[in-house]
Amino acid sequence: MIDHIAGHTFHARRGQLKNAFRYGVDFVLVEFPFDGAPQLLSANRFNLWHLNDRDHGGARGAGRGVAWFRDILAARGFPMKGTTLALLTQPRFLWFKFNPVSFWIALRDGKPCAFVAEVNSTFGQRHCYFCAHDDFRPIRRTDRLTARKVMHVSPFQQIAGDYQFNFGLTDTAVDIRIAYVHGGEGVIATLTGPRRPATNASLARAALRRPLGAARVLALIHWQALILYIKRAPFLKRQPPPEALVSNGHPATDSQA
Repeated sequence: MIDHIAGHTFHARRGQLKNAFRYGVDFVLVEFPFDGAPQLLSANRFNLWHLNDRDHGGARGAGRGVAWFRDILAARGFPMKGTTLALLTQPRFLWFKFNPVSFWIALRDGKPCAFVAEVNSTFGQRHCYFCAHDDFRPIRRTDRLTARKVMHVSPFQQIAGDYQFNFGLTDTAVDIRIAYVHGGEGVIATLTGPRRPATNASLARAALRRPLGAARVLALIHWQALILYIKRAPFLKRQPPPEALVSNGHPATDSQA
């Protein structure tokens, strides 16, 4: 199963200095093994849109793809029998690639029971946040899972505070909310959109509607950084990456919509 999510991302800065934006984005949700793909989307070979194992699952540029995610789950005692593994990501567009965040997802009976948020920074760093309930029960959109922020992502935010994930994935839609919270400061980010089967027509329309794919995303990130710089947001230089590639999140003590 391969779905195309022609969705939107919204970001809003919390605290004294305000800034917000909303952009259209194109993601694919791929269940493994990778098969049944339209001709314009391929795995581990060049195409208009393509996925490469080295881009995901492991250190940046040296990924192992779904085999890495399988090892992550096994190390944490996740029950693999009857589990479907999936990746939600922006595929490469021609030669261009950049994903601020991708999600590895473990599904049981079609419901997400664990996920890894694979976070990349414009500084060339990566850290992965593993999130699940202690008993691996299904994760509802109203469940809030938290993870301590340990990697420098934005030069305008400190390495402190927590990420709060609300992870919504149904048969028809993606609805993900990430709140970065550090006292009264932070960022709210969302990814929303309908799930529809990926087709040559939908992928061709995406290429025409939002040309350059990931390169466009990277350009928009730098444009927003320029806006914050002009607004005199405090600027933090590049910080060392965390020693570990993966850290474990935990459920919050309450739930929210």
